[in-house]
Amino acid sequence: MIKVFIDGQAGTTGLRIKDRLSLRDDIELMEIAQDKRKDAAEIKKFINESDVTFLCLPDDAAREAVNLLDRDNKRTKIIDASTAHRTLPEWAYGFPELSAEHRERIESNQLIANPGCYASGFISIVYPLIANGIIDKDYPLSCFAVSGYSGGGNKAIAQYEDAERDTELDSPRQYALTQQHKHLKEMVAITGIERTPIFSPMICDYKCGMVVSIPLFADKLSKKCGIEDLREIFKAHYEGKPMIKIREADFEQNMLGANNFDGRDDLEIRINGNDERIVITSRFDNLGKGASGAAIQCFNLACGVEETKSLVLGD
Repeated sequence: MIKVFIDGQAGTTGLRIKDRLSLRDDIELMEIAQDKRKDAAEIKKFINESDVTFLCLPDDAAREAVNLLDRDNKRTKIIDASTAHRTLPEWAYGFPELSAEHRERIESNQLIANPGCYASGFISIVYPLIANGIIDKDYPLSCFAVSGYSGGGNKAIAQYEDAERDTELDSPRQYALTQQHKHLKEMVAITGIERTPIFSPMICDYKCGMVVSIPLFADKLSKKCGIEDLREIFKAHYEGKPMIKIREADFEQNMLGANNFDGRDDLEIRINGNDERIVITSRFDNLGKGASGAAIQCFNLACGVEETKSLVLGD
């Protein structure tokens, strides 16, 4: 049995991880008493007695929790869902589909940083473009994204589901207008780009689901590529990866809903546009491949079990 502790299981990410893992017969979920949830000594005990600890905490609390790991403990694996450790070299970055090296590090490293939701969509598109020489590292990228309100955590969920809520919440709301979103550092570091992209995220009045879009000018690509060329490049990059689907040209016609992947743990990439202007989109559940699903995928790989065990995949 794999002993699992979830520090912060009351949050949206922790709750879904707990729900998925509680259905498995190869896992023992370690339950900390409610009155001990903020007791550092008790948390330290649970972390060091577990085989795997998930950290579903704010950044500062995640850093404090990692410091509770005993120096001589080389057994307990930590999977951190916060932003705190995603760009640190000693942490494996939890997106195994990016490269063989990413997968190997997740399988072997003690410390694993779970990707951010918006960052997952951006990186799923831009990493293959850079790796295959389609764009230069200084390409002036822009990124537009829409997300369900669950991405804001319990506070945002309560705000949006309040019967007396502000009428402004009835409409989509663009935010991070200062271009200082916390995922930008991760988006730059993992893809290796040299110019921070313009990032325009929007939160909308539905609970789960995300679409991240990257527009490209065909004449500014480093290689002459049409839509079909790009589709084949993405297929080759993600070949044999069950969590990533590259859609064919006729999959849908000119419309893309953002909530279609609600409850799923996989991600799809679509390449649309024309000979001059191309739009590549990544669609997934912000709580699935954008959070809990990715964490469980990393857990499976780190524990040497089937990668998609207890995950929900679609067609």
